[in-house]
Amino acid sequence: MSESGFAEHEDRWILGLRDLTVTKISVDHQLSLLLGSDACVVLECPCQLSQESAAKGGPQEMLDPARQDVAAALALFGAKVVSAVAFKTGTLRLAFDNGLQLNCRADPSFEAWQVTGPRGWRFVSLPGGDLAVWSGSEPTG
Repeated sequence: MSESGFAEHEDRWILGLRDLTVTKISVDHQLSLLLGSDACVVLECPCQLSQESAAKGGPQEMLDPARQDVAAALALFGAKVVSAVAFKTGTLRLAFDNGLQLNCRADPSFEAWQVTGPRGWRFVSLPGGDLAVWSGSEPTG
């Protein structure tokens, strides 16, 4: 892991968000999760919230921020991030200590999500399935 807490791999970035707590949830045309005081996840396209057991047929909820259909996301308040991965295909996967997982895929036409972190880090899912990364100075996407 790099000094910043973010680490690049061949197909993904490990985001330095582990152990950060969801301290605020806000909704307008997007769903925003404030993590601690230095990081924020903004979701603008439909995404899936599920229990870790979803792969085995557990419950899953679709969240649609544009329609403010995000009530299920309230269960994330106070949860700690245990894993945060931004795939270079534009998909974001967050896992929380309460057993919930949030998955947001790239959108063909819009920026589906973005994550901002400490010291100017920014990750953005670009339209069509690509990932742009700013390390506080210049994009590396």
